[in-house]
Amino acid sequence: MIEKIDHKNAAVAEKIHAVFQVSYTVEAKLLKAVDFPPLKRSSIDFLLSDTEFYGFLNKKEVVGVIEIRRDSSRTHIQSLVVDPKYFRQGIAGKLITFVFSAFNSMTYTVGTGVENIPAIALYKKFGFMEIVQWNTDHGVRKVKLLKTNY
Repeated sequence: MIEKIDHKNAAVAEKIHAVFQVSYTVEAKLLKAVDFPPLKRSSIDFLLSDTEFYGFLNKKEVVGVIEIRRDSSRTHIQSLVVDPKYFRQGIAGKLITFVFSAFNSMTYTVGTGVENIPAIALYKKFGFMEIVQWNTDHGVRKVKLLKTNY
């Protein structure tokens, strides 16, 4: 089940933080990243965030989270994480599908590491196309993908 989760609640922010930590630890290894900013986010960062969070719940346990930043014409997937215990169960795809149905935007964007082949393949499966690559100051080459509804 997917529902909006209250990241302004300290206990919920802790749950979000926990899923981010286990998921981004896997991604950091995949990207061979030594310094990986997503792993530096604290529970307080989630409490103070102005983004929206939606969780995939399994028996009331948060096992996947999608973080959204949006305006009247664009929805940006800021983060998409799944607890590694739940990898390859379609949770990320369900979260992406949820975003498309919940937010009627002209464009959808997302970014990830160029070497995160599974994530890029997933986004492309949902109609995203690569638009730009760049090097970060923390040594990870990133890619931005775009999906339009024109």
